[in-house]
Amino acid sequence: MVPPKDIVGGISNLTKQVSNSLNLSTSPTLSFHSPPSSFRQPTSHPGFHDGRSHSMSGMGSAGAPAKHLKPFDTKDIKVLLLENVNQTGVDILKEQGYQVEALKSSLPEEQLIEKIRDVHVIGIRSKTKLTERVLKEARNLIVIGCFCIGTNQVDLQNAAHQGIAVFNSPFSNSRSVAELVLAEIIVLARQLGDRSMELHHGTWNKVSKGCWEIRGKTLGIVGYGHIGSQLSVLSEAMGMEVIYYDIINSMGLGTAKQVPTLDDLLEQADFVTLHVPETPETKNMFGKKQFDKMKNGGYLINNARGSVVDIPALVEAMRSGKIAGAALDVFPNEPAGNGDYFNADLNPWAKDLRGLKNLILTPHIGGSTEEAQSAIGVEVSHALVKYVNEGSTLGAVNMPEVNLRSLTLDEPNCVRVVYIHRNVPGVLRQVNAALHAHNIDKQSSDSRGDIAYLLADVSEVKEEEIKDLFHSLEGLSSRVRTRMLY
Repeated sequence: MVPPKDIVGGISNLTKQVSNSLNLSTSPTLSFHSPPSSFRQPTSHPGFHDGRSHSMSGMGSAGAPAKHLKPFDTKDIKVLLLENVNQTGVDILKEQGYQVEALKSSLPEEQLIEKIRDVHVIGIRSKTKLTERVLKEARNLIVIGCFCIGTNQVDLQNAAHQGIAVFNSPFSNSRSVAELVLAEIIVLARQLGDRSMELHHGTWNKVSKGCWEIRGKTLGIVGYGHIGSQLSVLSEAMGMEVIYYDIINSMGLGTAKQVPTLDDLLEQADFVTLHVPETPETKNMFGKKQFDKMKNGGYLINNARGSVVDIPALVEAMRSGKIAGAALDVFPNEPAGNGDYFNADLNPWAKDLRGLKNLILTPHIGGSTEEAQSAIGVEVSHALVKYVNEGSTLGAVNMPEVNLRSLTLDEPNCVRVVYIHRNVPGVLRQVNAALHAHNIDKQSSDSRGDIAYLLADVSEVKEEEIKDLFHSLEGLSSRVRTRMLY
């Protein structure tokens, strides 16, 4: 028998070997494989492929090089990034020549107000709250990037009324969250969290009672979107039967079956996992009534939003034995930064929750993988660049989606008009009247509620005429925000 040997180089060397064997990378040039609509692929070319529009934004019509546009009324685009946005996103924005300030944490409201007054672009994650009060002070802000799935931390309607577009990353961390849920299912079924904690404290407790294989068990997915559908495929591969409930009728992947009501799902599922957005309808959607409907000894997983589950009701359900285990990655109130903050001051039931057995508590890390954060950085930063440089609102969550093909170097005297306005009659006539001395090469407009968005490329415009065009549009009564790119 060969005697045991230390690994040369220790753990760090082993990590490198494993990482290299899997061909993983966290660099900005990492190529991700995902459906075309999921996020924009990074390339070494200044342009990039936009999966939604199926066009090369680095190229204009007939393959001519795209013209790089800039706003006529400011020479420097100032960007503020909060909450440790991934370096891939920081690099993309810096490469554009923007002035980028990146901070690792969120800011208290008063400090945020001071910082936001002069910036044109702000990038946040889930902790920063862009309320009506904050946005009112953001006099130069034109766009917000949410480097995460959710946008509930932003007053979307108020932002739209101020002509501020909001972008997010709805798909890029879907795989990371789905893998975490699958891991939690296995950990709960085998009580691995409790056994690990016991052994950390020196207690050897080898038991099999109440520990299960997940093969043959039924997984109930509430919300069959990007995460739910990926989880569906992974769970079936582990031998689980998958049922799902969603307010939208959709075809299940593999052999997954949609059930007509939430109650139907609760009565059949051994494991229930939640993947719904935070809305008034989903607040406390999972409480005592739903726990009572679940199977005795069932399991609950919530990696969606903290407001979805009534935590005191969960505590009681677990104490009574109705629920055999649970995993929570999100909470109604979460700390603004890392530290010893998960206590009764933040949530009054925190101590009761921490005292439960077979309960996995994680600090909102569902999308916290190198791959997900890198992909999010790429997707959101590219959307911000497209909006700042070209006025494209493809993927915006609070504006109509409008896009025009890129201007090219063959069109040297063209100006792109970006006109955000109230959705009232007669605006197009007024805009075209303001542009009457110039040829409108192409134009696109759309509305969403009481806000409308117009893009127009106007040719044969001398640089000294741009200011007059700008002021003529600014003077219209429908105006929310005007930008001129040339």
